[in-house]
Amino acid sequence: MKYLPRLPLFPLLTVLFLLGPLVAGLWGTLLPAFGHFPAGGHTGPSLDPFRALWNWPGLSDASRLSLVTGVVSALLSLAITALILAGWTGTRGFRVLERLLSPFLSVPHAAAAFGLAFLIAPSGWIARLFSPWLTGWERPPDLLILNDPWGLSLIAGMVVKEVPFLLLMSIAALGQIDGRRRMALSQSMGYGRIKAWMIAIFPALYARIRLPVLVVLTWAMSVVDVAVILGPSTPPTLSVQIVRWMSDPDIGFRLLAAAAALWQLVLVVAGVGLWFLGEHLIARLARRQVEAGRRGRSDTALRVTGFALGTTVSLSLLLGFLGLIIWSFAGFWSFPDLLPDQFTLRSWMRHRAGSLDALGETALIAGVSVTIGMILTIGCLETEERYGLRLTQRGMWLIYLPLILPQTAFLPGLQTLLLNLGLGMGRLPVILAHLVFVLPYLRLSLEGPWRAWDARQATVAKALGATPNQILWRVRLPMLLAPLLTATAVGVAVSVGQYLPTLLAGGGRVETLTTEAIALASGGDRRAIGVFGLMQTAAAMLPFALALMLPALIWRNRKGLLNG
Repeated sequence: MKYLPRLPLFPLLTVLFLLGPLVAGLWGTLLPAFGHFPAGGHTGPSLDPFRALWNWPGLSDASRLSLVTGVVSALLSLAITALILAGWTGTRGFRVLERLLSPFLSVPHAAAAFGLAFLIAPSGWIARLFSPWLTGWERPPDLLILNDPWGLSLIAGMVVKEVPFLLLMSIAALGQIDGRRRMALSQSMGYGRIKAWMIAIFPALYARIRLPVLVVLTWAMSVVDVAVILGPSTPPTLSVQIVRWMSDPDIGFRLLAAAAALWQLVLVVAGVGLWFLGEHLIARLARRQVEAGRRGRSDTALRVTGFALGTTVSLSLLLGFLGLIIWSFAGFWSFPDLLPDQFTLRSWMRHRAGSLDALGETALIAGVSVTIGMILTIGCLETEERYGLRLTQRGMWLIYLPLILPQTAFLPGLQTLLLNLGLGMGRLPVILAHLVFVLPYLRLSLEGPWRAWDARQATVAKALGATPNQILWRVRLPMLLAPLLTATAVGVAVSVGQYLPTLLAGGGRVETLTTEAIALASGGDRRAIGVFGLMQTAAAMLPFALALMLPALIWRNRKGLLNG
């Protein structure tokens, strides 16, 4: 591709790819929710699906689980992130934590959940470490740790995965505020480190990470893959139950699933409303604390707690990843032995064909969706650059909309709409569904480096007779190779981790590493789960390794370009 098409085309296409599936999916959910589903022989309008939903005995428990686990996990993730930043920003310990947590940002949610399950299960590493010398357990204890009815293990799984995300979003946002001067001014008034950070820096920081926090909240309330692995099953969370109804051979259950999807959307809106209310209450409490004049100088315990929580999150991810590796090569492994009696390639050989097929499908879908997404993202950024435009707050909300809107609210409707239109489900709908979630992350990853590029390079090239397209292809893009590769790696990781879009848009016919790993969760074969979970993690991490190595290799004789 040598030349850009007419530039306004790119924003229009991007909006189409972002909003098209959302609007179509919501419409496809709304119609069957009110009894109109011609493909299943139902014509509406009718309130029967909602009556059936209200009569389902597990509705109140499923709704409570979705709301409570989502709000609590988001609140804990934000609190731990704030405590780590307040107590340790700028210290050597913080740099250690950052290095520990950064690589795990790319770990898919399902792989992280499996790793945590291997760690905290009654027969997991924690129980083995203290058995039998401390616990006296010669056999795995009969304790309901995984899939507990309160959703505690589900909350733990979501916190472990979302703390690195919020921490890295916060680190990026800290560069936009004058944190050192704010901190110095507050500490000069006698405030302790944590209280000074919370009253002087956190409000400005939170204003910049509010959208990512809402993404965490809505994702936690409607997550499916992590809830299947760690969440309760009788009843499950509402999102898991929606997927079960969508997968039922009785096509009439799709009407019930559509009604439940709308109810899920109502719950998410209610959760966001509660969050906004909590923001106002905490702001008022913070003002009273400041007015009371307490300086909070004795904060050693809070600093230690923050570092301990950050270390716990890091070790949970690291040990969970090691658990996937060991189980994939484990031979006979009895409780309470800390390691298997032998290591073998038997599991890898047994699942070689299926895992390689799933890997190829995963790579193809991720490659196509990220390629399309990169073309659209670069086109939009270049459009804004040439026309002197900047993304407004409304535009930012538009980009975040696919991440804030619960997947269960529109993906079931998208599948139903495809059925009503007589369109086949398969790889192409899956690629388009992945693109909806890949595009926002590509934009967020690439926008900062694109804006920070030194425009004087373009001025020099223009003075030498280069056209705008030549400046783009021969100057800007080569100099931004490292950020482009990093954004690509982020997009691949997002695509690799998509479960619900693959399952529903593909009609269960597209088998990726993620869908195969989740399918194995009900079987309990830890060795098979280890194989697929490890391959899924490797598929997400390998692009990041390439993003680090390739610029150093390509620009080895041009050191100034390594930081482009």
